[in-house]
Amino acid sequence: MSSLPPLVEPAAELSNEEVARYSRHLIIPDVGMDGQKRLKNAKVLVIGAGGLGSPTLLYLAAAGVGTIGIVEFDVVDESNLQRQVIHGQSDIGRPKAESARDSIVEINPFVTVNIHDERLEPEGAIELFSQYDLILDGTDNFATRYLVNDAAVLAHKPYVWGSIFRFEGQASVFWEDAPDGRGLNYRDLYPQAPPPGMVPSCAEGGVLGILCASIGSIMGTEAIKLICGIGEPLLGRLMVYDALDMSYRTIRIRKDPEGERVTELIDYDDFCGVVSTEAADAADGSTLTAAELKDKIDAGDRLAIIDVREPVEWDIVHIDGATLIPKDEILSGAGLAKLPQDRPTVLYCKTGVRSAEALAALKRAGFADATHLQGGVTAWANQVDKTLPVY
Repeated sequence: MSSLPPLVEPAAELSNEEVARYSRHLIIPDVGMDGQKRLKNAKVLVIGAGGLGSPTLLYLAAAGVGTIGIVEFDVVDESNLQRQVIHGQSDIGRPKAESARDSIVEINPFVTVNIHDERLEPEGAIELFSQYDLILDGTDNFATRYLVNDAAVLAHKPYVWGSIFRFEGQASVFWEDAPDGRGLNYRDLYPQAPPPGMVPSCAEGGVLGILCASIGSIMGTEAIKLICGIGEPLLGRLMVYDALDMSYRTIRIRKDPEGERVTELIDYDDFCGVVSTEAADAADGSTLTAAELKDKIDAGDRLAIIDVREPVEWDIVHIDGATLIPKDEILSGAGLAKLPQDRPTVLYCKTGVRSAEALAALKRAGFADATHLQGGVTAWANQVDKTLPVY
């Protein structure tokens, strides 16, 4: 395998200030003046200014990518600062896109930053992608990942993808229209989204903050290689990183011969499912708000309040009087014997997704009066007991 053709034509020139700034690039034979001019002329769209977007944006800006677009609708939260290094303490409560822009400009005033302060939606995604040369996806949910993939296919754009969880990360490059015939997209790696609740998000399972730097640097490196047409990109290869073993391994990806061609954008929440159909059906009519649960407790109702999170989450915060029975124990059936039979069961998790899945299992097992807490312990801490921490 060899390099792909450069993705971007070179800019006309570099100023004296730019030559001084990028001098360490310019003396690398494979980059040189030509490669730096391509970086200057490049337009890169980064989806998300969070864990992966933070280091990627910082280093693309430092490298001299001329135009950087940021798609981000969220605001900076204190829990972000453990890994989202583009933001600081003074940015808490600010839109992430604005905070990221300010950090980029501080690093490199020669970069033009386009803010797209909105959630990426099927409407307008193809048109947005068409304005850029390259897309980088650092999002943390499957619905957006499939949307990015399909929009990139239909906009005929390459994109760099990364994913992180706890101590592990993955990265690859997808480009359906790759000029050397190696056309692949995310659906060749993952034809279908995993069942709802099977793969926890970073908010549920956690992530080692510094892992973002490892995977984000790979994503940024791949972007620079594609723009300049140097080295062998990760197209057709999946890079898997294990921080605990400090090991990298590469898995070959091949085109799925039975894969369906992407012809249009779809409803990605429906395709991936926030919760399974069974969980949604179980929760229908069997959901309590935080205020309703408090009223029942204050009225002296005998309830079995069951926390279905993991022990490490229980150690952070839990509702007084609750009992810990992790969701997997309930789904396997092993935890059902721990549930009292003489009073109604109320399940809760962090936000209500896992408890809905566990509720479906209880309904199947005959716990007809079981309910779950809408919004989980987060809603309880925000609405009922504001002395509790939120994670």
